[in-house]
Amino acid sequence: MEFKIKQSVLKEELGFIQGVVERKTTIPVLSNILIESIGDGEIRIVGTDLDVTIRCDAEAEIIKPGSICIQARKLFDIARALDPGDAHFKKEENEWVTMKCGRANFRLAGVSRDQFPEIPQFKSTPMKLPAEVFGYMIRNTAFAITNEQSRFTLSGAKFIIGDGSAKMITTDGHRLAYVERAIDDKDGVMDTLIPKKALLELVKISRGDGEVSFGEDTNHIYFETEGRLLITRKLSGNFPNYEMVMPKDSDHTAVFDLEEMRNAVRRMSLIADERNRSIRLTFRTGEIEVIAQSTEEGDGSEIVQADYTGEEIQLGFNWQYLIEFLNNVGAGEMAVGGESAAAAVDAVAGDSSTAAATATATAREGRTRIAFEFKDANAGTQMSIAGENTYNYKYIVMPLRI
Repeated sequence: MEFKIKQSVLKEELGFIQGVVERKTTIPVLSNILIESIGDGEIRIVGTDLDVTIRCDAEAEIIKPGSICIQARKLFDIARALDPGDAHFKKEENEWVTMKCGRANFRLAGVSRDQFPEIPQFKSTPMKLPAEVFGYMIRNTAFAITNEQSRFTLSGAKFIIGDGSAKMITTDGHRLAYVERAIDDKDGVMDTLIPKKALLELVKISRGDGEVSFGEDTNHIYFETEGRLLITRKLSGNFPNYEMVMPKDSDHTAVFDLEEMRNAVRRMSLIADERNRSIRLTFRTGEIEVIAQSTEEGDGSEIVQADYTGEEIQLGFNWQYLIEFLNNVGAGEMAVGGESAAAAVDAVAGDSSTAAATATATAREGRTRIAFEFKDANAGTQMSIAGENTYNYKYIVMPLRI
């Protein structure tokens, strides 16, 4: 095989695939990507970990058709370091690959095409949603997915299409995130479980102003957008009855500024007990007092102004559950291409500093108000964006005993 491709194109497409390629694996070939020619002016780049596969098509000048299988991370690192221009690849007889770009020359070890796993046969993707809808749904729910490997059915998101709406629901057993959006497609139907890793990679390959086409077969889900295809295995098992968790008789509501509460919770988390991560929110007329206490290190409190009238009520929370919601909900209907895609992945993967910076920038443009609805200290608290109507977004957290 021999071809030429622009360095900028190569770097971009390899960047999309890095997330699924295994760096440390018991199957060495999974640390490689497959590059093969398709037609006269395109190459296809494929990476997989056997559960999630990403396939990217890119323009290239095909000199001699064929395929190469080469170490993914090393090639990506080289591509990022190259000067702009054409990168020239040529496969040698012993599976080694020579690469030239400008005055730089490399000789890289490859493996046989026959060792690379066969990817699932691509099925049709008859349904469509704007990439920004997928981005919003993933950002506002993926952080609530469990990290416990043993809880297999909770390690992804329940995704439902039907009756003119799209829904995504996640839970780890202590909290639940639910988002719903009305859609134009009245005929499409899907009810499946999407793994967390596939959700994060879908955010990266999607563009904010584009569309994502998707479909399914018995074992896989297919997402296609702008020449890129993501294939993921479905999760098996029964997702919990999320409708039973939704509070239905909350008679107290407090509305407050997102940024003020986020900053207060962040500061109080620094003094909270490290074992149970508990903080207390005391609701009084006109204010919420955020309180943290550690028997070994001390205590702290901060007042947040709020629209609340009624009896004084104190609720206990795991501060991490609160801060993850407050960090992610502030970004609103974000674009999901380029740098904003990276911010989205940081947020749902738990990078609170990047997420908070993104949310703060959004807050400067227009202050976001958050509503807490609750019954008492023993029932779940429902959190949402006050006045939100484009997306029906709810986040339910079970309280800590205090």
